[in-house]
Amino acid sequence: MDTLLAHADGHWPGPWILLIPFFWAAVILLVVLILRRTVRRRGYGPGGWHHGGGPLATLGDRYARGEIDEDEYRAKRAVLTERTDRTDRPGGAK
Repeated sequence: MDTLLAHADGHWPGPWILLIPFFWAAVILLVVLILRRTVRRRGYGPGGWHHGGGPLATLGDRYARGEIDEDEYRAKRAVLTERTDRTDRPGGAK
């Protein structure tokens, strides 16, 4: 039994058949773009895993790489970890 799509009045399916590869190329491109965006937002990417630990993690990384010495590390860590009363900030918000 011949299908109507393959043998439409004895002619080939028509020029719309050329759109099928473009459709699948667009679907594949869309999937790749969505995956790349998701991967980058989660911290993976060209630079490897990004732990996103915040300023203390960045400070620890810099110390581990030798970019800062121990005294500078301790001073900056103290600034980052100190607990200050927020009432001395403008607006007095807590």
